[in-house]
Formats: sequence, C-alpha cells, structure tokens
Amino acid sequence: MPLDTFLTLLLFAFTTSITPGPNNMMLFASGVNFGFRRTIPHMIGIGAGFLSLLLGVGLGLGAILHTVPVLYTTLKFAGGAYLLWVAWKIGSARTISERQGGAEPMSLLSAAAFQWINPKAWVMAVSAMATYTTPDMYYASVVMVGVAFAAVNFPSVSTWAGFGSVLRDWLAVPVRLKWFNITMAVLLVLSLWPMLK
Repeated sequence: MPLDTFLTLLLFAFTTSITPGPNNMMLFASGVNFGFRRTIPHMIGIGAGFLSLLLGVGLGLGAILHTVPVLYTTLKFAGGAYLLWVAWKIGSARTISERQGGAEPMSLLSAAAFQWINPKAWVMAVSAMATYTTPDMYYASVVMVGVAFAAVNFPSVSTWAGFGSVLRDWLAVPVRLKWFNITMAVLLVLSLWPMLK
C-alpha cells in the first residue's frame, strides 16, 4: 500500500473512530459513572472486537452479508435493540458508581462482542475494506487496514472516557448526573438513526 494511501486510511480510521457513535457515547457515560481506570477493559474490548470484526469482513464476511442481506438487516436490528437496552440502563442510572456498588462497567469481552452487533462498526468495517483494499495485494491490504484502525482506536476511544472522567466530580451532584445520564441515553439512541436507515 503506498504511503499516501496509508495516510489517507489513517485519517479515515481516526475520523470514524473518534466521532460520536454508540461506543463513544457509552465510553463517555462510563467515564462519568465509573471513572477512567475502571473503563479501560471496555476500551480494550472495543479495540479487540472491532479488529476481529474488521478482519472478519475483510476475509469474507462482507461477501456473505452482501449475498444474504437479511443477515445484515438482522444484525443491524439486534444491535439497535441492544443499544436501546444500554440507553435505558444509562438513562435510569442516578448515582455515580463506586467499586462497592452493584453497577459495573462493560467488561472487555462484552465490549468486544458488542462490536459484532454495533451498526456503526459494521458500516466502518465494510466501508474501510471496500475502499482501502486492493485486488492485487488483497490480504496484505486487509492487514494494513487492521493496522491503521489498531493504531488509532485506543487513543480515540480513550478521549471519550477521559472526558467523562474529568466531569465525574462536577456530576457528583445527583440532579446534574440524572440529566447527564438522560442526555447520554438520548444521544445514544440518536446515534442509531443514521445506521438503521
């Protein structure tokens, strides 16, 4: 892959990884409710899960979804239903969680598995593979797409969790936290709209 193409790919990966979407809305809320350190497994899970999805799409899943569109539609709506449940959990949270509380941040495995039903992740993976792979060096270009996303993913997603953890003290006031969580739940639901059309 030529250097200029790889740099363009990095920009695409960064832009799609840092812009608002389901993962980043959940990380922002998790940073507020659980703090940055307790959100790290969630961040790592996003990176690992998205990389596995990206490579899966590059190595054949994209073709399967193209030939069986009902499968893609099912994945989109399963992801949407899960995100509505997550939005409800975020929107109904009323206290900042401490370690002894009952609430827990998303685990590494849950965050990784979520990428497989995350509509934005599918759109990103299919778009990246369709745009940045080349037939003459297909497998090498699939790996390069994976490398690009792996390079930018953790810095991108950690920004959202970091912003959330910075607001943690300010949102320790219950009425502020209530309205923050309701707002984040609404934004999470709204982030679904472009992907479910």
